[in-house]
Amino acid sequence: MEGTTGMKVGVIIGISEDGDTGESPRYADVRASALAAEAAGLDAVWLYDHLVYRFGEPPVTRGTWEAWTLLSALAEATTRAELGVLVMCVPFRNPAVLAKMADTLDEVSGGRFTLGLGAGWHQPEFDAFGIPFDNKVSRFEDGVKIIAPLLREGKVDHRGTYASAPDCELRPRGPRPGGPPILIASFGPRMLRLTAEHADLWNVAWLGDPSALDEPLAKLHAACDEVGRDRASLGITVGITVRFPDLLPAPEPDAAAPDPAKVISGTVEDVAVALRGYAERGAVQVIVNLDPADETGYARLAEAAAMSRTPA
Repeated sequence: MEGTTGMKVGVIIGISEDGDTGESPRYADVRASALAAEAAGLDAVWLYDHLVYRFGEPPVTRGTWEAWTLLSALAEATTRAELGVLVMCVPFRNPAVLAKMADTLDEVSGGRFTLGLGAGWHQPEFDAFGIPFDNKVSRFEDGVKIIAPLLREGKVDHRGTYASAPDCELRPRGPRPGGPPILIASFGPRMLRLTAEHADLWNVAWLGDPSALDEPLAKLHAACDEVGRDRASLGITVGITVRFPDLLPAPEPDAAAPDPAKVISGTVEDVAVALRGYAERGAVQVIVNLDPADETGYARLAEAAAMSRTPA
């Protein structure tokens, strides 16, 4: 989907239990969604990386499939769409092994994978699976200092406080000499600095109107300036929420209107205007949390993407 802006448009595919019905998508459903998004002409398919959700008091548990296994299957099922994860929680997996997994998945996909990384935020899943929740950013820093050189140079010798990879090598290598691109999701000062130091791509989410990007982008640029990183060398990706209300059930009479700062809700033309706004702010990809996330929704989003690439 190349065009005037060159900005890619991807979609998130849900892999967790529905909060209302408790029903889970089967792999056949996830695969069908990925193929439908690809057939519609969208550029990328993304998954979340979680182990379990627990919210409320008393807490209610909502399950989810493990993202890496599904991504591996989708790498074989799809042929054109890029694949990504928003984002792999670094503390869930040994970072050197994670780099090995990423390079192997890039091989399976033929160089279509983007490795999204984050520090994690949902403590109940850490507790349930026996994963330490303390010092999240420090643990992330140790991890990325292993992952980045392993993917880019094929070797690392790192002995950290929370993770080590002494005299570690990646062999054989995947299809790209520097490995898959590394995306880091960040908004706090330390994470932004680590993004500026180590990432190929940055992600901020979840936004609606393009103007909502201005403040976090200014903070990212300040972090780049602080570490001497060329701002233009760091790709900007944005998670956005898009709804086509005419394709959805009528809202309850007392339902609040969606906040335009957080949700783009409207026609194909409205969405196209918003996409153009993100492209004008330098985004190289938007990753869409879409409602409805079905063939009709994907077709509408692809139409909006094409429209956004023509001069206003």
